[in-house]
Amino acid sequence: MSARTTTSPGTDTGAHTPEAAGIIHDARQRIDDLDGRIIGLVQERMAVSAVIQRERLTSGGRRVNLSREMEILAHYRDQLGKPGTALAMTLLELSRGQI
Repeated sequence: MSARTTTSPGTDTGAHTPEAAGIIHDARQRIDDLDGRIIGLVQERMAVSAVIQRERLTSGGRRVNLSREMEILAHYRDQLGKPGTALAMTLLELSRGQI
């Protein structure tokens, strides 16, 4: 039997029909997969940022380039609205630590 036929309505999904529960189950699986990819991309972003910071410091520059960070904040805000700014701030913090 598939998970759809064994999942009773509302069990773990809040759905009221087996069909809706199956759709929700499948969509949640897709979200879990997307979250895994997003986490991998964030980790990749952090590694690339570390290279940039290391090269900047080695060449006598500062660890953080505030004008570049403002560009990133504006880009996320323009694409995702106000929550995009918070997301960008989190990504920047993960990539460079708090300043």
